[in-house]
Amino acid sequence: MSTIAEKLKAREQELTRAERQLAAAILDNYPIPGLGSITELAELAAVSTPTVARMVQKLGFSGYPEFQQALRAELSEIISNPGQKHAQTGSTLPETHMLTRFARAAFENLEATLDGVDPSEFDQLCAALSDSDRSVHIAGGRMSGTLAQNLFLHLQMIRPKVSMIPSQASWPHWVLDMAAGDLLVLFDIRRYENSTLLLAEMAHERGVEVVLFTDQWRSPVQKFASQTFAARIGVPSAWDSGLAILLLTEALIAKIQEDHWEQVQQRNDALETAFDRTRLFRKFT
Repeated sequence: MSTIAEKLKAREQELTRAERQLAAAILDNYPIPGLGSITELAELAAVSTPTVARMVQKLGFSGYPEFQQALRAELSEIISNPGQKHAQTGSTLPETHMLTRFARAAFENLEATLDGVDPSEFDQLCAALSDSDRSVHIAGGRMSGTLAQNLFLHLQMIRPKVSMIPSQASWPHWVLDMAAGDLLVLFDIRRYENSTLLLAEMAHERGVEVVLFTDQWRSPVQKFASQTFAARIGVPSAWDSGLAILLLTEALIAKIQEDHWEQVQQRNDALETAFDRTRLFRKFT
């Protein structure tokens, strides 16, 4: 099932100006704005209550109560911990091998994620990451940090001025070196981390462009992001899957190196020379 956030993004071009204003208000601190009364949401978005009612019906709901019920169910999923997720999935899964069940869910995640990606936005991010005049900073959370690290290691081989921000308490030091026009790539999936949100806010205040990789419910970081890439993460496990996000970032890496292969090759030739001197890799001759 698509989340309400996904439905809003998919139908963005069909919405009226007032409805787009309403959608932005909902997404700004998703899903909290939609949990109040219809009047409160209308006031927050500075639109009329009939506008709220019409947009809710455009999204396929019979009325505002059904819309709210769906949002509450999503909120429950967003804040669920590993034990709760295991309890939710353990009793309803078919009696087949875990590898099969997990792979099926992963394939569905990939397909749903790709359906939600705008190719022009993807190309725009590739161009921004390729601009060596801009410094790129990358950070993730307790679990999503592995996805951030993977992007960092590859971009570091492709271009200069790329830094990996640690997730420990020392990350404010990195903010001091950020300048207007820099790019900050953040990874944040449920349960969203307060430190990642604060990092995005502080970087945004310095004129840094923030790009977010998140899940289908969308991290609060999106309010500071110029681009948000939402991926499906749910699998039959107590832990979420980063496979769809990994697909997006590895596709980014592939496009950047393909578009700028001559410069990438020169940088990697120099890197291989350094590797040879360090004897890092085993030789078979």
